Amino acid sequence: MASYLRKTYLIAYNAASAVAWATVLGRVVSVLYLKGNPGLVPVSVDTFVRNTQTFAVLEILHSLLGIVPSPLFTTVMQVASRLVLMWGVTYPFPEVTVSPWYSSMLIAWSLTEVIRYTYFAIKEAGMPIPYWLHWLRYSAFSVLYPVGISSELAEMYLSWNGPSAHRANWYPWAIAAVASTYIYGAPTLYSYMVKQRKKQLGGAAKVKKAQ
Repeated sequence: MASYLRKTYLIAYNAASAVAWATVLGRVVSVLYLKGNPGLVPVSVDTFVRNTQTFAVLEILHSLLGIVPSPLFTTVMQVASRLVLMWGVTYPFPEVTVSPWYSSMLIAWSLTEVIRYTYFAIKEAGMPIPYWLHWLRYSAFSVLYPVGISSELAEMYLSWNGPSAHRANWYPWAIAAVASTYIYGAPTLYSYMVKQRKKQLGGAAKVKKAQ
């Protein structure tokens, strides 16, 4: 019974998250297409992204309780860094959301999460995972992670370099401290995914099995 409830919960969680991030991606892309300006993401999209990302705090709980096998440290790093961006940068300083870096950050995040959550929803449902999705799950990060991380750091810089009247005296130091964690955090997350890719796509037998 417990196993059934766990599986049902994870299917629902991953499916809902995939839909939420697909909505983010659709809204951002539609704005870019209709307005042709990467710095005009509406406030409604910003609010939806913030709520969606905050919902991902559950992933720390999942890892902590052993509901999923994801490493707690890497999970905390990834979720925490995004929460800092959404609540510590874009929320108090909405002027940074008019930058093209904000759009590129959201696109990188949403593509990453649509792929990841769709993959795990199908996996938990016990359905065969298409090889193209399996490949994307363990390959797309090679492009999306650098784009996302660069965009995050650019957003931090814009907020750090913003009008001093709109921030406390300690704010630049806090942002600098957070940005400095990327020196260790970014390579750690990237190398973790490289290892996962080698494990999942490293041999013909594994690729055949994934199919």
